[in-house]
Amino acid sequence: MRYAFVALAVIVVGITSFLAFSPAREGTTAFWLLAIGPQALLALIGAYFAHKEGLLREWFTPKWGDASLAAAQTFITMAGAWAGTKLLFAQGTPRQGFLLRLYIHLGDPRDFLKHIPLVAATLLVAAAAEETLWRGVVPMLLEPKVGSRRAWIYGAFLYALAHVPTAFALRDANLGPNPVLPLAALACGLVWAFAVRKTGRLVPTILAHALFDWFVIVGYRLAGPSF
Repeated sequence: MRYAFVALAVIVVGITSFLAFSPAREGTTAFWLLAIGPQALLALIGAYFAHKEGLLREWFTPKWGDASLAAAQTFITMAGAWAGTKLLFAQGTPRQGFLLRLYIHLGDPRDFLKHIPLVAATLLVAAAAEETLWRGVVPMLLEPKVGSRRAWIYGAFLYALAHVPTAFALRDANLGPNPVLPLAALACGLVWAFAVRKTGRLVPTILAHALFDWFVIVGYRLAGPSF
C-alpha cells in the first residue's frame, strides 16, 4: 500500500503536469486546476496516513523561528535559481528560450499583480500541497524500506521525476525537451527535503516554497524584466 501510493503520486502528478503545461492550457484557469488540484487531493489522502502515524501535528505545529527558517531556505533556492539561470539559461543564449517558453505559458505577471490576494493564496495552497506530499508523505512511506537517511533524497528525486513530462509539454521546436522544471524540482526539492529532514516540520518549508514561487513567477522573473 505504501509503495503503491508513492507510485500513484508520481504517475498522477506526471500526467497532470504534462496536461497542465501543454500549449492548449497556456494562461488558462485549467492550467492552475491541473497543476494544483491532483496534488492537493493526494496530499490530503497522504495527510490521513500521516495522522495515523502520529506525525501530522509535528509537521504543522508553528514554532518560534519558522519565519527565519523560511527566509533562509528562500535565500538558498533563489540564489541557486539565479546561479543556475546564469549558468544554463543565460540571456542571449539559445537555451534562454527554455525559460521564455515557461514564462509565456504562465502568463503576464501584470495580470497576477491585479489579483495579489488570490495569487498569493493559490501559491500558498500549491506549496502546502507539494510539501505535504513530497517532503512529508512520500519520505514517510519510503522510510521503512530505505531508511530515514535516504528517504528524503529518494523523495526529492521522485519529485523531479514527476516533473519530467513537463519537459515534453514545454518542448522547443528547435532545442528539444525543456529541462527547466525537472531541474528546478530536483534542486529545490533537495533543499526543501533536507530542511524538513533536519527540522521534522513542514511549516517553514511551505512558506519558503510559496515565497520562492512568488518571486520567480511574479516578483523577479528569471528570464528577464520583460517576462
